[in-house]
Amino acid sequence: MSNNPEDLKLLTLAKSTMARSSSESAAALRDNTGRTYVAIAVASGSFEVDALLAVLTVAKASSIRGIEAVVVCGLLPTENSVSIIKSEDPTAQIFFVDAGDQLISL
Repeated sequence: MSNNPEDLKLLTLAKSTMARSSSESAAALRDNTGRTYVAIAVASGSFEVDALLAVLTVAKASSIRGIEAVVVCGLLPTENSVSIIKSEDPTAQIFFVDAGDQLISL
């Protein structure tokens, strides 16, 4: 669990993005410069990207150099998605928002 105010901002961003888009899942990422990115899960035909990988894609398109934290709400990301984030930045904190709006470290 995190009590970091910056992580709680990511929680708010992820939840509001999920609500605004009527998506089943959303994620918010903070890079090592403090910039934030949001994304939802994407599915089109046989193509599917969960929210965790979608937010990584958005952030990488902006040429991030490191990840401080990511918060995912809605659907739990796959272990593969978590390992991809960790391979991008082993120090990245990854959190899942539980039903009580608590951040659970993944």
